[in-house]
Amino acid sequence: MLAPLDFEEVQLDMDGLPNLLGFHLRLAQAAITRDFSTTLAEIDLTQKQCATLELIGANPGVSQVDLAAILGADRATMMAIVDRLEARDLLRRERSTADRRRQHLHLTVNGRIVLERAKLLIAEHECRFKSRFSGPELGALVASLRRIHQQF
Repeated sequence: MLAPLDFEEVQLDMDGLPNLLGFHLRLAQAAITRDFSTTLAEIDLTQKQCATLELIGANPGVSQVDLAAILGADRATMMAIVDRLEARDLLRRERSTADRRRQHLHLTVNGRIVLERAKLLIAEHECRFKSRFSGPELGALVASLRRIHQQF
């Protein structure tokens, strides 16, 4: 894993970057993404693939269109994610009887097993970051981040 950026050791003039919210959000997102990828390497799932499995597990029969809307993905990207998960026998598609254009998604037995393992690994990953904050600090951080992403 890469070491966190220590502004004291960096030999570059950082100018105004350390004062920019977006700069710190990007560094935090990169750290979380790196750790997530390393943590889930054993089951070879990306963040969007995990989120897709979690949403299907919690909402059996959900459509690709609804998943795309929740995950902020376009239809082509969502189809590619679903194709990959289906190829790994983690989910199955079922054509809607009411609307033949819609496909309902369900986890397979393998999908449920992989999702349960992913949830355990994600809990470890989350703990590494959440443990850096007190309960109130974490609540404030999540509320603040939510205010940022719910504006756009």
